[in-house]
Amino acid sequence: MASLKNVNFLLVDDNHHMVVIIKTILRGFGAQKVIEARDAPEAFDTLKTNPIDIIICDYQMPVLDGIEFVQMVRNSTDSPNRHIPIIMLTAHSERTRVISARDAGATEFCTKPVTATELYKKVREIINSPRPFIKAPGYFGPDRRRRIDSYNGEDRRQSPPEETGEWRDLQV
Repeated sequence: MASLKNVNFLLVDDNHHMVVIIKTILRGFGAQKVIEARDAPEAFDTLKTNPIDIIICDYQMPVLDGIEFVQMVRNSTDSPNRHIPIIMLTAHSERTRVISARDAGATEFCTKPVTATELYKKVREIINSPRPFIKAPGYFGPDRRRRIDSYNGEDRRQSPPEETGEWRDLQV
């Protein structure tokens, strides 16, 4: 992955120390523009007025939590970019939290204490292997399937969904 100097990040976290850590890691990757927001409403307003490429958001925040923020970005009629990649950060990595972040439309999930290596992997994945977005009843966000399906039975689809567009045509 090339330098991130042209990638604009929005960092949403109410913990000042975590903001400093994440900004330091991103600057180490070459990122030059990292905008901070202390809560979800401020972040949503920032998203409306700034060109943002990737959002890094804490799971647990006051006012609206990270899940509610992701849902607002993905589903709000006044969302400026419903397709923006979102990395969810949390100190709590229980399966239920990972699933709720995924189901809200988070692109990636990172546990605290976050390491530079782990964050780099997530950012690299977003940039180098962007996932198609799916619109289905009750869900809008990146395709949740990650593994390559090797099923070759008689019920196998003839073409991948991203080629047929079958999921994009479903209405929420």
